[in-house]
Amino acid sequence: MTQNNEHISADKFKVVGPDNSKNDQLASKSVSFWKEVWLRFTHNKLAVVGIIVIAIVALMAIFVPFFSPYKYNEILGKFNEAPNASNWFGTDDLGRDVFTRVWYGARISLFIGLAAAFIDLVIGVAWGAISGLAGGRVDDIMMRIADVLTAVPYLLVVIILLVVMQPGLLPLIIALSITGWVNMARIVRGEVLSIKNQEYVLASRTLGASTKHLITRHLIPNALGAIIVTMTLTIPSAIFTESFLSYIGLGVSQPQASWGTMASEGNNAIDTAPWRLIFPALFISLTIFAFNAVGDGLRDALDPKLRK
Repeated sequence: MTQNNEHISADKFKVVGPDNSKNDQLASKSVSFWKEVWLRFTHNKLAVVGIIVIAIVALMAIFVPFFSPYKYNEILGKFNEAPNASNWFGTDDLGRDVFTRVWYGARISLFIGLAAAFIDLVIGVAWGAISGLAGGRVDDIMMRIADVLTAVPYLLVVIILLVVMQPGLLPLIIALSITGWVNMARIVRGEVLSIKNQEYVLASRTLGASTKHLITRHLIPNALGAIIVTMTLTIPSAIFTESFLSYIGLGVSQPQASWGTMASEGNNAIDTAPWRLIFPALFISLTIFAFNAVGDGLRDALDPKLRK
């Protein structure tokens, strides 16, 4: 019996169950949720390009008006001059430097887009979270109010408000935000309805947590992915709407300039000075494309169905 056992080699045995020797290796590979989101986002090349474009546009909008030798409303005496070494984007019909005006206009267009998106975020998240958590009659009343606002065409509401109010930066932001928050509210409500019946929320409610605690500690943090994506896609929509309204003369007033205002002015001289239309239209398109690419990248990175 002893002789037979000596001829049995170790490779004839197989470990049954988990291999504890690989625990450290497996633990080192685990990543947090947000790190996983970031890794998935960086694998999307189009979204990374969008981030780079947004960063460049934002930095140029911040610093160019400070360091440019010309002011945005300075009349240089060179009328409709083509792009050259001293005026990179040429001049307009009043002799103003188009390069400086483009980046000054970027400030206004980006500010309006970000401000409108922020207001939509605050109102929409609060409205949707309260509606979804309360349920019942409160939910019905709040959603019917949202339905009424949605029934009226968005642009029609904005145009009517801007006609009633004096054109300017603040009226434009108010007009863009008056119904823009409805989409955010609907998305947040849907997320809250799917989260509020989870065990941890029910346990917190059983322990006496207040509505504010449930919303701020459980519901909104777990709906943050959808909120971020919606806000990212709201910004280009607001920029486009502002550009359209400025193009038809309902935007910021002269001598201020947004990309829409410059495009409207350049359209009248497209045959003689096409650069006045090309440059603002180009940056409107690039910026909207960049924000949409980032929004799509975030949506894919935050979608649980796409995560491994």
